[in-house]
Amino acid sequence: MTIRNGLTSLLRPEDSVLVLIDHQPYQLANLHSHEPQMVINNTAGLAKAAKAFGVPTILTTVVAERGGYLFSQITDVFPGQEVIDRTFINTWEDRKVVDAVKATGRKQLIIAGLWTEVCVAMPAIQALGEGWDVTVVTDASGGVSAEAHQVAIQRMVAAGANVMTWMALAAEWQRDWARMETAVKLTEVLTQHGGGSGIAYLWERQLLNTPLRSAAE
Repeated sequence: MTIRNGLTSLLRPEDSVLVLIDHQPYQLANLHSHEPQMVINNTAGLAKAAKAFGVPTILTTVVAERGGYLFSQITDVFPGQEVIDRTFINTWEDRKVVDAVKATGRKQLIIAGLWTEVCVAMPAIQALGEGWDVTVVTDASGGVSAEAHQVAIQRMVAAGANVMTWMALAAEWQRDWARMETAVKLTEVLTQHGGGSGIAYLWERQLLNTPLRSAAE
């Protein structure tokens, strides 16, 4: 397995392409590795971060007529964009999805989906075997149990996958807060989906905008 280290191993928005897989009601109904609302929040944050950095994002479902449409928290980020519906459980066997990814010209393939042990693991492992640089966003994914999710991560890491959480990925894309063209957009995403970090930022802004009182007052 190739060891992943050095500056060039870090993810870059200009080389990244994101695939969001099967964030649908059917899969969410049997999600037990995470609190469901956390996965919805994290996936929405990931989608908005990708949009902020101009990272092409492929949206896909499996048999949406029965399993439900992609969460609106995701599709609202990309209004009017086609959601590719599949019959293949393994997304990487669906030619339309693979062609859409290849058309971006990017080689850093980032995947998140439900469930980790099925709909994430299979395409990640296949794409790794085809030479793709694969990163799995673990907290925008989830499985039917904590064990299923964790074993799937171990399996993908053993196959050569990189694993990250969505805020770590966003920070890696940003890399330097002096990059103001994306810093402002990312900060807005963090205030909406970054939990305590977003609230702390809003509090900091409140404090900075509060006039200091003199000792005589």
